[in-house]
Amino acid sequence: MDAGILHAKAGQQTIFNGVIVIGAGGAGLTAAHALLKAGVQVVVLEKEARLAEPWHRRHPQLHLNTHRDLSALPGVSFPAGTPAFPHRSAIIRHLNEFRAMHRLPVEFGVSVDEIAFDGDHWLVQTSVGPRLARHIIIATGRDRQPVIPAWKGMKAFAGRVIHSAEFGDANDYAGRKILVVGAGNSGFDALNHLARVDTAQIWLSARNGPALLPKRIGQIAVHRFSPILARLPFKLADAVMAATQRLVFGDLTAFGLPPTPSGGASRLASDYTAIAADDGAVNAIKDGRIIVVPTVREFTRDTVIFDNGVTIQPDIVIAATGYRTGLEAMLGKLGVLDKKGVPLFNGADSDPKLPGLWFTGMRPSIRGCFANARIQAKAIAARIARERKPPSPV
Repeated sequence: MDAGILHAKAGQQTIFNGVIVIGAGGAGLTAAHALLKAGVQVVVLEKEARLAEPWHRRHPQLHLNTHRDLSALPGVSFPAGTPAFPHRSAIIRHLNEFRAMHRLPVEFGVSVDEIAFDGDHWLVQTSVGPRLARHIIIATGRDRQPVIPAWKGMKAFAGRVIHSAEFGDANDYAGRKILVVGAGNSGFDALNHLARVDTAQIWLSARNGPALLPKRIGQIAVHRFSPILARLPFKLADAVMAATQRLVFGDLTAFGLPPTPSGGASRLASDYTAIAADDGAVNAIKDGRIIVVPTVREFTRDTVIFDNGVTIQPDIVIAATGYRTGLEAMLGKLGVLDKKGVPLFNGADSDPKLPGLWFTGMRPSIRGCFANARIQAKAIAARIARERKPPSPV
């Protein structure tokens, strides 16, 4: 749908002089709060019927990998007694309290199909009709669409193939033979939970070794040091993380894990690969309860075959193989996405050819998603408020 058609559908609708935020997750809500604080009108469009729907859908053992003290949203604290790494139920409560405390204007059940630029404003086609606005912030998240590779023979496989987003209750895997594909953040999250369950067998298929940090060293939560790491040059941060990984875990290549292709901070910035957190999986690998295997080559009805020809017979394959933003339908005509569907700019960066278009929460951060949302929200709100301010009289 081009801008002309969308504008015709909009009729003579008034252009909203504030900001439409698309997505009411942590990034979208934090952006709305920062805008209101800067004196900018805002409305948040959320396709779901309630806040934190992705958190409701995730597995019941899920906890943040980021520390509570670095994950609280502005003006709201986690209650006393909240674990250092909050459970998903605490996150759901936190988001709802944040919205209620700041009276953030969220319209639920409104999905956005497409947006187009029309000279000096944006045309937004929604499920309840078109909207016009000077500024748009896309905050729909980087893990909107789970991705499972189209492995040869997978459709004929008699076992289950699921994405890590569908992990469910770890206890349901008791007595089962499980293959986890992917040694990134999602893969290690699944392995951390499976390591506590009496499974029949666990395999880990790893194409690349992870940038891996422990959740704790003794009683110290490692994530507390993330603000320091985030300020370091990439090469120095890479070296600190690599030294920590080697000091805590030793040489993991001795247990079959491939070497890491690049440093954790560099890889985070270049291809948006999040840093994995260990909370028991490494010990299970060293004990032989998790066996590291090569890259998957193909499936048969009963087996999975790896690149080295070895075969196994898992009951369940968990594809911890990443996500896409799913923004192509909404933004594909604007030329603002890379080949993976990730926006070419994020935070306070923008495209001068498309003024008023912003993205937040679209890339991982050493600090964690909530801390990064606060930083980006403040920066975007400052840019928008500055652009809206009338010039000083001569």
